[in-house]
Amino acid sequence: MTNTNPNRRDFLKGAATVAAVSTLPLSIVELAFADPAKNFTFAYISDSHIQHIKGSRFVNNWDRGLIRAVAETNLLQPKPDFVMFGGDLAQLGSKPEIDHGAEMLAKLNYTTRMVMGEHDYYLDLGEYWSELFGPHWYSFDHKGVHFVVLNSILTFDEWTFDRWPTAEQRMLEMAALDNPNGSPFMVGAKQRAWLAKDLAAIAKDTPVVVFSHSPVQKIYKGWNFWTDDAEEVQALLQPFDNVTVVYGHVHQIQYNQIGNISFQAVMATAWPWPYPKSYAQVESFMPKITVPMNRADPFFERDATGWQLIDMKTGRIAMEYNLYNNTNRTVAYNPKTGQPEDTQYQAPDDRVTPQTHY
Repeated sequence: MTNTNPNRRDFLKGAATVAAVSTLPLSIVELAFADPAKNFTFAYISDSHIQHIKGSRFVNNWDRGLIRAVAETNLLQPKPDFVMFGGDLAQLGSKPEIDHGAEMLAKLNYTTRMVMGEHDYYLDLGEYWSELFGPHWYSFDHKGVHFVVLNSILTFDEWTFDRWPTAEQRMLEMAALDNPNGSPFMVGAKQRAWLAKDLAAIAKDTPVVVFSHSPVQKIYKGWNFWTDDAEEVQALLQPFDNVTVVYGHVHQIQYNQIGNISFQAVMATAWPWPYPKSYAQVESFMPKITVPMNRADPFFERDATGWQLIDMKTGRIAMEYNLYNNTNRTVAYNPKTGQPEDTQYQAPDDRVTPQTHY
């Protein structure tokens, strides 16, 4: 990262030994400054999909995933300044599911900030979520870094308000992964206007970290790994020296570079999604994955799960994945090619030219 601020040494450095015994998808990030006393870390948990059965019964696997992630976060050394939850706390957005998930998250010994997922939103359009967790989008500054939280899972008013006979039907339609009745996600004009105003007050050399649920890029529309107004959001972020977008939703390892923006997915505590074969058959903005991870049974709770360290000492993401049922991987930004690369799974002649459009 260019040292445009004399008080900032590195944007991020690796947390070398943190979470070494963790067994669930948990990210820990350390931000480093010229004065070591100003360094701080934050942790990231995402996609628990707490699912209510009836009465006091919930799907045990998803419960255990979040319970364990919370417990392990409380054991982290150094202790993070805050925790981000990346969305899809609930599976079908009901009060019992959100309450049950919130009760588990309340056991975190840190300030916890929330990103909304589509599974949290489309039953009551986030009304109950707001009662518990506050606004659907917001920003905050912490020790020299500007953080932005987006609600990236909105869609067209006609689809949201006019198409479905009940809120429950609307929720079920949007909750299905591979469903032609679903609708592409978007940030929306109102939120983009807010984002433009928010960023206008930020110096262009300030590190910007964006948390979203959907990727804020266009990856694979068939599974709604897609944000319809992604280019318009990216254009608002383009003037800044270094921007990182961290997202959940996809339940799999993903990475990308679009101009100045580094993208990195985090895994889920619930289950991993396999890579769809269609990735190889449709236009894709992801670097080509030549040796997909073996996910024969995506509902086996430990298949392809593990823990991850985020290292951004260069101002770009490097994500180290420790995967208990697959080979460990590191996806890192290569300054020579200007894009993230996975040398374990991505042959050099398969790397793509990074995108430069907005």
